[in-house]
Amino acid sequence: MISTYTSKLKQLQIGDLIAKIPIIQGGMGVGISRSHLAGAVAKEGGVGIISTAQIGYDEEGFENDQAGCNLKAIKKHIRKAKELACGNGLVGVNIMVALKHYKEHVQAAVAAGADVIISGAGLPMNLPELVSEFGQRALLVYGGGSVKRSGLYDTIVSLLKKAGITTWDLTGVEPNPRLSTVCRGVQICRENQIDVVIPIGGGSTIDCAKAVAAGFYHEGSPWDLVLDNSLITKALPIITVLTLAATGSEMDGFAVINNEETSDKQEMCSILLYPKYSIMDPVNTFTVPKYQTAAGTADIMSHIFELYFDGTPGKYMQDRVMEGLLKTCIHFGPVACEKPDDYEARANLMWTSSWAINGFLACGLTSLWPVHAMEHQLSAVYDVTHGHGLAVLTPVWMRYILNDDNVDRFVNYGVNVFGISPDKKPYEIAELAIQKTEEVFEKMGLKLSMQDLGITDESHFESMAERAADGLDECQVPLDKDKIVEIYRKCMK
Repeated sequence: MISTYTSKLKQLQIGDLIAKIPIIQGGMGVGISRSHLAGAVAKEGGVGIISTAQIGYDEEGFENDQAGCNLKAIKKHIRKAKELACGNGLVGVNIMVALKHYKEHVQAAVAAGADVIISGAGLPMNLPELVSEFGQRALLVYGGGSVKRSGLYDTIVSLLKKAGITTWDLTGVEPNPRLSTVCRGVQICRENQIDVVIPIGGGSTIDCAKAVAAGFYHEGSPWDLVLDNSLITKALPIITVLTLAATGSEMDGFAVINNEETSDKQEMCSILLYPKYSIMDPVNTFTVPKYQTAAGTADIMSHIFELYFDGTPGKYMQDRVMEGLLKTCIHFGPVACEKPDDYEARANLMWTSSWAINGFLACGLTSLWPVHAMEHQLSAVYDVTHGHGLAVLTPVWMRYILNDDNVDRFVNYGVNVFGISPDKKPYEIAELAIQKTEEVFEKMGLKLSMQDLGITDESHFESMAERAADGLDECQVPLDKDKIVEIYRKCMK
């Protein structure tokens, strides 16, 4: 049986090109939307779109030369799609701006005869408008070279320049942002009369930017503001461009700074440090390495654990929300580690990062953040990655605080998050839940001992524990200096 269908839809005209059927097929990566799908859509008169995201994954030599194989595949699949289309419809490509080699991908697509190029994702087009609310002189704050290698830095600078906004750079922000770097940023701001601070990066970069923004108006050392938050009376406006889901610093008023001279790491907090705007595009996290993705996920989970095991009774609704957030991390953390450009995984982790520490979960709770207190001293002295340090400490801390008063909470965690059978004995469920937590960290590639962090001696444990213990005697399971030293030592394994 042969039937004919006559479309009543108006044809789509792009320039002098015409698609008889006004349907644009979405460009789905990785490997979903290539020549066969795009060619078939175009053959029927529509607009077939090829996704360029890791398009060359099945080309020979991809592991050693991803960029070259992707460019080769772009040209190959455009030409093949056009052959399949038999002169009908249009064949185009989807190229995400935030990915590496954007320019080269565009050039390859043009050379191969693409009819349409769709660009988006990762392009903060409204950034100049947001910045202009506060002035025309901006400080860009970032860490290493990843924001430049990805093309995001150039995109931001170009957008701001076109809007008449002049920029200065504070680069080299450390994973544990140092006081000396903050001081350098304050000096740049004062010398150039900066109007707004724009961190491009993750939590460390944003924390550094917050300290710079507050330090600009303080005559003394920015460390004064860490020791006494009441001294923060004014701050430069902050607009964040997030590239790593981890700390939630893009939406809170906290900043953690490392005083390298005293080997002390502490936080400052003020409502004045809340970013005015935060640009959160999951695509901007595609280039985050596996290790940082894993450490960031561990950080998100730690924020939730600190509240979940807080000990405050009657928080049924919050507990169920927290369990959902933990399940999101457990599911999507390993996915993002193995498939860095998986949009769904990155988006869910980014959203969870904000929810983990946005204040909602903490309403009515009294958590004193004992694991973070212990880790801040760990990373201050040994300069370890914050999230990895949390992953090492968390299971040991869980076993240390487990008792008759909170075992039911561990049971809920094991049953509701990991699906452990409730028929088992409470302490058996609790231990299995802790083991499964360790397995999640290890699945993402995080090893769980102090030695894996490069720590081979205990010489600083006493002084670290003394600083970390401040206020932790009020935890549900009180911690003092000696108990914290014991936890540190148990992490040596």
